[in-house]
Amino acid sequence: MKKLVIFASGSGTNMQAIIDEIEGERIQAEIVGLITNKNHIQAIERAKKFSIPVCVITETDEKVYASTLEKQLSEWRPDLIVLAGFLKKIPDSIIRTHKNKIINIHPALLPKYGGKGFYGINVHKAVLESGDKETGCTVHFVNEEYDKGPIISQAKVRVFPSDTPEILAKRVLKAEHELLPSVIKKLINQK
Repeated sequence: MKKLVIFASGSGTNMQAIIDEIEGERIQAEIVGLITNKNHIQAIERAKKFSIPVCVITETDEKVYASTLEKQLSEWRPDLIVLAGFLKKIPDSIIRTHKNKIINIHPALLPKYGGKGFYGINVHKAVLESGDKETGCTVHFVNEEYDKGPIISQAKVRVFPSDTPEILAKRVLKAEHELLPSVIKKLINQK
């Protein structure tokens, strides 16, 4: 069975969408661990509910952070690393070690609204300010630059004149919950 490691920094709803697909036997994999950079987040509670090991790394020294991360990943030995709302840059050494094995879900149609500072509600505010008629989400491979890795798949979401950033965020998140598990399923089946 393929092994997944999830990275999350918040509520863990994308992780829950993956768990639901695994529990429903639609993804033939197991989540062997959750890595987070924050204590007391809902993603940790979700992981505990499903007996998923949790590793919290709050280290600010980049070298120590990278070596702690590498040590944990070498213990769990994932086939695929899934960034699901993880708000810390992955060290270049980890990206090189796990080339084409790290994917990220981003709440916009990349290459638009990607890069440093474009996360969460900031993305949806920018979409509305631009007057775009559609937005969506993107799953891409992670490389050394924020949101610049090769795009794997996207899902489009219509933007309505009455949208607020919060309303738009909910609609995009719903699309994320469908797109991310479907991409994982394809990648797991290919390997």
